[in-house]
Amino acid sequence: MPEKPITPALFSPDVQAMVDEFFILQSRYTAAMREVQTKLEILDDDFHACHRRNPIHHIESRIKTIPSMIEKLRRKNHAVSMSSAVENLADIAGIRVICSYLEDVYTVARLLTSQDDVRVLHVRDYIRQPKANGYRSLHLILEIPVFLQQGRINVPVEVQLRTIAMDFWASLEHSMRYKAQGDVPEDVTRELMETSQAVAALDRRMQNLHDRIDSIRTNTSE
Repeated sequence: MPEKPITPALFSPDVQAMVDEFFILQSRYTAAMREVQTKLEILDDDFHACHRRNPIHHIESRIKTIPSMIEKLRRKNHAVSMSSAVENLADIAGIRVICSYLEDVYTVARLLTSQDDVRVLHVRDYIRQPKANGYRSLHLILEIPVFLQQGRINVPVEVQLRTIAMDFWASLEHSMRYKAQGDVPEDVTRELMETSQAVAALDRRMQNLHDRIDSIRTNTSE
């Protein structure tokens, strides 16, 4: 999950204070991120034991960098401070879950959010309602309990779930827009949208093929 590089314009006394405070607070976000990742790994192992396959292809995680937090705070007209980041940014800790099939995205999300120590704060389903640029993914903001020296605290973690095909498209689309520095020609934007739709169609076809094979295997074993 790439973050923006540090630029000289970001440095100031306020930013330095934010950096110093961040190193104190980041342990709680790291702990929350590990809690979620462990939950996902356990769910994946249990699913494999029951169904002889893994719904999760791989997991990526990251803690938002100081420059990225500052950029987002400024873009949203919030004060630039660590307390402001904690209050206004729910994606300081982030996990990306790459699933094998479309239905796996919703299965993993359901299994994760049904746990009694996980609180769902917000859901954005960009699979059923893609972004204007064609981006597709299921975004969850979850609140996770973390037990530190001072006791229990609840920490938000953003979890993004998508298929392998969606991740392929999103990674390359992001890379192209980054190289173009936001100045993407209209015909390229249109073609990116078309490729997003082709990826969605491919996901549906692969899901259908999987279901057909699964049905044959089930009937054979009866």
